[in-house]
Amino acid sequence: MAALGAAMAAPGLSTAPLAGVVKPPRLRPGDSVGLIEPAGFTDDSFDLDLVKETIVAMGLVPRPARHLVERYGYLAGTDADRAADVNAMFADQQVRAVFATRGGWGCARILPYLDFAKIRANPKLLIGFSDITALHLAFAARAGFVTIHGPNAASSWPRFSWDAFRAVAFDGATPLMTNPDGHEDRLVQRSGRILTFRGGKASGRLLGGNLTVLSTLMGTPWLPDFDGAILFIEDVSEQPYRIDRMLTQLALAGLLGRVAGVVFGQCTDCGPSGASYGGFTLAEVLRQHLAPLGVPAFQGALFGHVASQFSLPVGCRAEIDADAGTIRLLEPAVR
Repeated sequence: MAALGAAMAAPGLSTAPLAGVVKPPRLRPGDSVGLIEPAGFTDDSFDLDLVKETIVAMGLVPRPARHLVERYGYLAGTDADRAADVNAMFADQQVRAVFATRGGWGCARILPYLDFAKIRANPKLLIGFSDITALHLAFAARAGFVTIHGPNAASSWPRFSWDAFRAVAFDGATPLMTNPDGHEDRLVQRSGRILTFRGGKASGRLLGGNLTVLSTLMGTPWLPDFDGAILFIEDVSEQPYRIDRMLTQLALAGLLGRVAGVVFGQCTDCGPSGASYGGFTLAEVLRQHLAPLGVPAFQGALFGHVASQFSLPVGCRAEIDADAGTIRLLEPAVR
């Protein structure tokens, strides 16, 4: 177990290469942006009003997808309809970027319906997180351009998140992403802490997202090549044994043993339940899997199911410092 990820680094993982990653155009005030729901539905019209107001507050013009308010069970319309919205937004020359309003579950279901030839011919930023990870990874594998793992349109967008997104998507900056000190008038910092599993610096293309979704795509043609990548992962409401199970899957598939570094972000509500008292903590599980890889690895960066989060450009080259707990972009995400 101690060297599982490294021991399983042999070839055999079915992935698509990341060759010649394309930079989408940067966002500019006045741009029209699409709103899609490729996974779960939003059943409150007030929430959708807030989404539109948020986009307007960014200086952008919201363009709701045709099936945005539809519902099919717990999904925002049928698989074909949700995929049609994605295809239409990327074909529309007036739409400069595409925001997912929310996550949930369902993005993986629409992958076979996506027109990647059309999407690849019209690179534009796709923004979202959680279940949107399925689209980020599939776009990296099949469309070959940068997307942004950042807040969904329905997220709360505090100043920290907005500043982080604007720097990457509007300004084309290459920021050093570091957690705020989080002292909150306490003697010792309690929030935003960094836990280093193996120190050092590493560089590579940022690839990852939600761990549950990533593990769902293992063995499919929608997974990009993780050789030399900086793997970033997060999750929500998963007990340590479930995180253990998913990391074991990544290790057995050979993925963990091929990355240059690992950043585990926030895992909201991921503590052990009462039934697992005396079991491993999340930090212990992460240390068991990540420390033996022999690459820089740390936990605690601000991305995941939290209000304040970084905007991580999927496919961009970045450098991590596992001792300092920082992520630095080595190139702009946009042109």
